[in-house]
Amino acid sequence: MAAELLALYGYWRSSAVYRVRIALNLKGLRYETRPVHLLRDGGEQHGDAYRALNPQQLIPCLRDGERVITQSMAIMEYLEETVPEPPLLPADARSRARVRALALALACDIHPLGNLRVLQYLEGKLGADEGQKLAWSRHWIETGFDALEAMLAHSSATGRYCHGDTPGLADACLVPQVYNALRWQLPMERWPTIERIHAACNELEAFQRAMPERQPDAP
Repeated sequence: MAAELLALYGYWRSSAVYRVRIALNLKGLRYETRPVHLLRDGGEQHGDAYRALNPQQLIPCLRDGERVITQSMAIMEYLEETVPEPPLLPADARSRARVRALALALACDIHPLGNLRVLQYLEGKLGADEGQKLAWSRHWIETGFDALEAMLAHSSATGRYCHGDTPGLADACLVPQVYNALRWQLPMERWPTIERIHAACNELEAFQRAMPERQPDAP
């Protein structure tokens, strides 16, 4: 990893950026925030300057010296490989597979369906109103959380956190998705294990400092 300060490009309320902030904090890594406003002027992620960094026009984007890494899961795996301690993943292959499955259930199966560009498409191209967008978002979070609750509650590998008693990759993905669920006013009592782990994570400074409202570009 380069000696110069890491630069994280993102938006304060983005779930994908939120999870990377948590990972950086858990690793104890210093970084500077490079805000990319997703709504201003049609979305700064679509501007030439940012598109040169990430042709997908998505956030987050991590610059490490001359290296530019996109996709939040790839960024967190990069951090794990370049800064192994403290680890985000368990030591054995079976446990790592479980943690990755939990993380991907959140980051790939739940989160993208409520992403800004999906909601903008529903509204702009399909004519969905606010009530329909709310129903859409709630449906996919509920479906995903029902499955995730079972994965966590029925496994002896679940501890204080998603896997054991040390926070890691899955927890970094869980907390931002619960933030979204609360934003959409979903009752978390339906998922007691998720609710418990979320509360435990938010007792830690690494998670507190990553909260959207504490970011320099938050309104």
